[in-house]
Amino acid sequence: MRVEHARMHAKHRGHEAMHAEMVLILIATLVVAQLLLVQWKQRHPRSYNMVTLFQMWVVPLYFTVKLHWWRFLVIWSFFSAVTAFVTFRATRKPLVQTTPRLVYKWFLLIYKISYATGIVGYMAVMFTLFGLNLLFKIKPEDAMDFGISLLFYGLYYGVLERDFAEMCADYMASTIGRYSDSMSSASAAGASWERSRRAPTAKRR
Repeated sequence: MRVEHARMHAKHRGHEAMHAEMVLILIATLVVAQLLLVQWKQRHPRSYNMVTLFQMWVVPLYFTVKLHWWRFLVIWSFFSAVTAFVTFRATRKPLVQTTPRLVYKWFLLIYKISYATGIVGYMAVMFTLFGLNLLFKIKPEDAMDFGISLLFYGLYYGVLERDFAEMCADYMASTIGRYSDSMSSASAAGASWERSRRAPTAKRR
């Protein structure tokens, strides 16, 4: 027994140092990655927001298909279809007059649903922790799964809705701003042409 124990120690000798090096490398990588992400966000906020939004939107789809979470896939597909249509309308030039109202109504609806879902999920988790689920003869595992699922749905779609709403608002603001600038430039050019046309008449008088 002692011989086997000594052999095991001899076999794993030096592993503690290797594990410490791995932990240090992991910590250094996390710190450097965080610094790079902060610099990226400060220097190029638009590309940072687009990349992070795309990853947050698409990456869960892989795990959903792999783990057969069909309920999440159905909700994700419906949300993605409607949001893609709204985003398409918000990025068109010239901007249709009814598009800002459409964007506002859709993302406000998603915000309210996500907010209510998160609150119900949080209450379900707290009731389960206090044992109130036993009053309704619900198993703790089922009640906790229900609460955590609602919390996840509320947080995920709430954050996703916020990022999409900011992107659509930026596109619409830039479109309206360019349209206003072109209109003011055209008005200034028209006023200048009108003054130049009237100037010879005033000189002749």
